[in-house]
Amino acid sequence: MKVMKFGGTSVGKPERMHHIAGLVTKETEPTIVVLSALSGSTNALVEIAENIAKGDRGVAKQLIDKLEAHYQQFISELVKKPAATEKAKSIIAEHFEFLNIILKISFSEALSKDILAQGELLSTKLFSVYLEEQEIAHALIPALEFMTIDSYDEPQIGSIKVKLSQIIKQHADKTLFVTQGYISRNARGEVDNLKRGGSDYSASLIAAAINATVCEIWTDIDGMHNNDPRIVNKTLPITQMSFDEAAELAYFGAKILHPASIWPAQQYKIPVKLLNTMQPEAKGTLVVEEAGSVGVKAVAAKDNIIAIRIKSSRMLLAYGFLRKIFEVFEKYRTPIDMITTSEVAVSLTIDNPIFLKEILRELEPFGTTEVDYNQAIISVVGNEISQTTDIIRKLFGSIVNIPIRMVSYGGSPHNISLLTDAEHKIQLLQQLNKGMFGLD
Repeated sequence: MKVMKFGGTSVGKPERMHHIAGLVTKETEPTIVVLSALSGSTNALVEIAENIAKGDRGVAKQLIDKLEAHYQQFISELVKKPAATEKAKSIIAEHFEFLNIILKISFSEALSKDILAQGELLSTKLFSVYLEEQEIAHALIPALEFMTIDSYDEPQIGSIKVKLSQIIKQHADKTLFVTQGYISRNARGEVDNLKRGGSDYSASLIAAAINATVCEIWTDIDGMHNNDPRIVNKTLPITQMSFDEAAELAYFGAKILHPASIWPAQQYKIPVKLLNTMQPEAKGTLVVEEAGSVGVKAVAAKDNIIAIRIKSSRMLLAYGFLRKIFEVFEKYRTPIDMITTSEVAVSLTIDNPIFLKEILRELEPFGTTEVDYNQAIISVVGNEISQTTDIIRKLFGSIVNIPIRMVSYGGSPHNISLLTDAEHKIQLLQQLNKGMFGLD
């Protein structure tokens, strides 16, 4: 059995839904199809929830009506037979009635999660209606019946495995299954989600739970590229890379893959393929245990980075100092991306500013703190690049007239990271594309 996940752009237009129906019905082995919400839907639902939360219910109502009109137009092109049209209209009416009811009741965080879940519920139900119209046998299996997270928002892979296998057994006559990405139930049984990009995570978790032959992530680009094709003119797809390389790239900014989506597949040794819905014949990128080659594979950029420097003469020869610094960030559940130290200072970066004020307050007793906002991390990723001859010379030889604030080298054998001001990000990516890959 395999897993095929399709993102928002892949299902964002009726003709694209028609296209992916053709792709999944060509499969010769049992398949679970994981769908994101229609492109733009999640952003619209977030905006609706935000306006309800702050009491702007009139604005929220306008946004709900606008989104409903979009779905009505969508189904007019998705299905043609009267029975299918009526069923699709009924689905839209049901979900938008729910959104309109929410306007009349007290808002809560739990309710916000319910609002965000509507996108995936709608996309999968409408896709199922289209499959029915085309007389394609399948089963729509609700993710809320098997996808669960614990009180720390961590997926319960054992529970997912048991529940999903039971559901599949109930449809022994089917070989095609459709389910939602992103959404789940939490430890309280409430509707919740796997956060942004969580449909990739869903697909990887499902693949691990069923011990899939492969987990295919279908987007609008032909695999992982050596650089950001939205910024850099000439980029190339990577044929094969290891889980470790892919995880580094995803964490440090490569948009095609969600950072969390790697570990379930890696843990259960499930190959991941990154493929292009618009060009299904393209080879894409294969992510497996073996890197396939040694050396630099790609460059990625992570935005909205905050750099913090703690300067203190007490650091000199003082054991336990770094532990106390890290405990502050652990207390506020704020991950650190990069860190460098000297005899009297430690510099580090974070990408989550939610508890920044509290963190800085607790760092005050340790020394003077300086904060730089609007930074960017540029990461050069590849297999064993820390052992690759001349990598540092080639890397820094590529950089011209761009100040580098921090360098992280040696923490991972697959990654060298640079910190610079965000205004230099595009120029640095372009310079590295030329210097590291010979692409101008």
